[in-house]
Amino acid sequence: MGPSTIIRGVVFDLDGLLFDTEALFFRVASEMLRDRGKVFTVEIMRAMIGRQPAESGLAFKTMAGLDDAPEALMAEAKRRFEALIDTAVRPMPGLIALLAHLERLDLPLAVGTSSGREYAERLLRNHRLRDRFAAVLCREDVARHKPDPEIYRTAAERLGAEPASVLVLEDTPTGLAAAKAAGTFAVGVPHDHSPASDLAAADLIVASLDDPALLARLDRGRV
Repeated sequence: MGPSTIIRGVVFDLDGLLFDTEALFFRVASEMLRDRGKVFTVEIMRAMIGRQPAESGLAFKTMAGLDDAPEALMAEAKRRFEALIDTAVRPMPGLIALLAHLERLDLPLAVGTSSGREYAERLLRNHRLRDRFAAVLCREDVARHKPDPEIYRTAAERLGAEPASVLVLEDTPTGLAAAKAAGTFAVGVPHDHSPASDLAAADLIVASLDDPALLARLDRGRV
């Protein structure tokens, strides 16, 4: 997507991009390791973020020096996490302002996440945001997960747009790789658990979802 390319749709990742679920996972994982006499670190979190459960569980086990099976660790983390998502999760900074801006631009929106549908729909409905999105693409909707580009190519198709005219918002290297491989304009939005240095592949890196640089790029894309 060049500087004059018309933007015909916007796709959001879910965890750590729409909602601060990464912060909640860090809290949950920290509690799990504290119960085992160990410490959850930023380095372990960065090795887990944006990956499928099997990969994350293996990183969790090996880097924390645990005896538990990776599957058992992720199952426990999921139980603890899901007990809190209805009360402890918040929209990421700038999200509501960005959604209002996109509504004024009359752009169709989608979600593209590696998480499951029940979970994604639960988060969106909890925050009364489900109706903002024309499509919600989840783990069940694709054969190949991020960093494969399938989910973002499918999202573009659902929005009736060519990938080159779609802007994707991501917070992880894995997600950015998928967005870039799909041929979209990939915007990196760093946070405490995914620093800007990990998002160098992005076409644009912004400080938050309502960063003036992002809003200006969207405005230029509608001229």
